[in-house]
Amino acid sequence: MKKAINQSILTFILNGVSIVALLFMVFSILSFSRVSNQVNKANEERYQLTYNANRFMNGSSYLTNEVRAFAATGDQKHFDNYWNEVNNLKNRDQGVAAMQEIGITSEEQTMIDDMSSISNKLVPLEEEAMREVQNGETEKAIDYVYGSQYSSEIAKINSYKEEFLDILNERTSQEVSELVNKSDEIEVRIIIAVIIVGFMQLFNMITIRWRVLRPVISVKNQMGEISQGNLSMDFPLKSDTSEIGMLVESIHETKRELKKYIDDIDFKLAEMAEGNMNITIGSDYRGEFMPIQNAMRQILDALNNALMNINVSAEQVSEESNNMASGAQVLSDGAVKQSAAVQQLTAGIHEISEQVSYTSKDADNAKKYSSDAAMQLSICDQKMGELTSAIQSISDASSQIGGIIRTIEDISFQTNILALNASVEAARAGEAGKGFAVVANEVQTLANKSADSAKDITELIENSIKLVEHGSVLSADATDTLSEAVETTKKTAEMVERIADSANQQVQSIEQLSLGMDQIAEVVQTNASTAERTAASAIELKNQAEELKVSVHKFKLRRRG
Repeated sequence: MKKAINQSILTFILNGVSIVALLFMVFSILSFSRVSNQVNKANEERYQLTYNANRFMNGSSYLTNEVRAFAATGDQKHFDNYWNEVNNLKNRDQGVAAMQEIGITSEEQTMIDDMSSISNKLVPLEEEAMREVQNGETEKAIDYVYGSQYSSEIAKINSYKEEFLDILNERTSQEVSELVNKSDEIEVRIIIAVIIVGFMQLFNMITIRWRVLRPVISVKNQMGEISQGNLSMDFPLKSDTSEIGMLVESIHETKRELKKYIDDIDFKLAEMAEGNMNITIGSDYRGEFMPIQNAMRQILDALNNALMNINVSAEQVSEESNNMASGAQVLSDGAVKQSAAVQQLTAGIHEISEQVSYTSKDADNAKKYSSDAAMQLSICDQKMGELTSAIQSISDASSQIGGIIRTIEDISFQTNILALNASVEAARAGEAGKGFAVVANEVQTLANKSADSAKDITELIENSIKLVEHGSVLSADATDTLSEAVETTKKTAEMVERIADSANQQVQSIEQLSLGMDQIAEVVQTNASTAERTAASAIELKNQAEELKVSVHKFKLRRRG
């Protein structure tokens, strides 16, 4: 994976630089404020030094002016002003004290001391001048304060004053200038700090937008595509060791995993749709996808079990349908034979009817034909025995057909249940079970048809059994009648007189017997038709069972353990 600086570290560095620049700017602003205060203080001190220096010098000049005015005028006011300055105002002393408190150099102090020393030298002259004025010696007083000594000392003091003010002004101006220059430097530093902070903020904004916001927007868009199920959307960001790079790697990994799951599910479902149920569902899904894999495994197992059961049931249905088809064919053949026998029996009865008619007509010849009648009656008795056996066979065959019909109903019921189970399993399988659902519906339809046919056959068999029972009763009556006829024939000689009556009774009995035989023939014919339809239904059921087997065999199932 590509090495890259973490966004948090980069942001920390950029913000750290910005914070340092801000701190530097704050420090510069504080320094500027402090230097500005120092400039103001220096200006204030310069003013105070100049003011107090002038106060000191003005105090000396004031004393000189007042003593000279007193000497010249003798006005007591000037005398009082002089001593008020010396004793009360003390401008010279207060000015020096104020300058010393503010701060003066040793050179400046020396000059003050020199001026004070010169001023102190003038004090005796001034005092003498004031005494002379008080003594009335005005001219002497003027000589003291306007003399060469006093004037030279005043000139020295004035010279010191100018020099002192120049030195003091130069020093204080230099201090103020230095502080102003320092303030200007601090202003430049503040401007530089503001420029650095602005540049760092701009760089930080651009960096965050390029290194953080742009990837985050791309990640948001990509996650939106993933949430819409679009895993093929191009994701141009590359993974690296940064936080967003690791997030990008997580998205790539998520897409790879989702594609792997989708491809695997698509392959498994495609195989199931193609009928291949002999596939294996692995256990490599992770997290929330494990229930999907378990569900696929359960669906596949359920389909395998259901199709195996349907296959087994189809085999059973096919086998039973073969048996039913064979039984139906046997029943059909028996019905045909019954029909032929009944036709023969009907023909015999018609012959008997003709014979009885002849007997009735030829009552006078009864004796002559009594032996023939006995023979014919014996034949009729034999035929009636055969008829009774045939009717009993029809009854037995009908019972067998009833058993076969019950077998068909059981098979139809089981097939219907299997078709319902198959429909349920196909519904659970969803899209993959649609094809099998069609087969299940066809099997269910076939089962319903078989059940309906079985019901129809059952109703026909029940009607046939009733008719056979009725034929059995008629056959028993005919047998009894023939037995009586045999006995009557034996007693022909004794009953010639009643031959006509007996013949008439025989005609009626034969007519009833003929009617019953017609009914039996109709029932037998119906049984034959029903047997043929049953055979056709059995063959159709067999064909449908074979189609069901073919449909089930299209699925490649697992082998049972």
